[in-house]
Amino acid sequence: MRGRRPLFVGNWKMFKTPEDTRAYVDAFRIMAAELVAQADIALAAPFVDLDALRVALEGSTIGIGAQDCFWEAEGAFTGEVSAPMLSALGVQYCIVGHSERREFFGETDETVSLKISALLGGNITPIVCVGETHAEHHAGTSFARVEQQLHGALGSLSDAERAAVVVAYEPVWAIGTGLACDAESADTIMNFIRRSAGGLDEARIIYGGSMKPANATALCAQPNIDGGLVGSASLDPAEFLSLISCGLQVLDAR
Repeated sequence: MRGRRPLFVGNWKMFKTPEDTRAYVDAFRIMAAELVAQADIALAAPFVDLDALRVALEGSTIGIGAQDCFWEAEGAFTGEVSAPMLSALGVQYCIVGHSERREFFGETDETVSLKISALLGGNITPIVCVGETHAEHHAGTSFARVEQQLHGALGSLSDAERAAVVVAYEPVWAIGTGLACDAESADTIMNFIRRSAGGLDEARIIYGGSMKPANATALCAQPNIDGGLVGSASLDPAEFLSLISCGLQVLDAR
């Protein structure tokens, strides 16, 4: 694994006001001081919180993440936010293709591909989410679905561009349910992801889907899991830092 630096991203989803953001960072950056040397850590906040996050994290190596973007740089696209706008706020990571965006807002593999290209052009690291639904999982089509998403989103990229992307495997049936995929099964699919296209053997692949302090050690002990995209367990700074610490205990030993 060495050469792939661990990455933990807190996805706050639609939680926290700018005031909440400032209070969170005041506590988080102090407690995270010993962990930032061992891993890349980022907070992916709603658009309205990004400037507060930028100010509160000034002087810190904790990264700023967004939860989505639009693929055009500017234009008559009411309600959308572009990669150059995110870059101007110091955003370093951006989640694209999250299952909630696919389910509720019509995200497709094609639009994910467009967003990835826009983000790479703006020097922002895309965190590309792939994963199967409950029905696909039980039908035995998990690998086919993940392969379809990967080829649709990353197929037009060069090997070097794919190596610069972060892939988050998120079994949709596990998100927000408390039912994480068992570590060995997750690693099997993430090994498949790593070998599905050129460049992904070098890319960081992280697990998303009810990662918490209680299972972070088992998940991060797997050879293909380089960290986590963490939802509910990232909303409390102490819980998120406990999760990261548990994961790093085994990631450092790999």
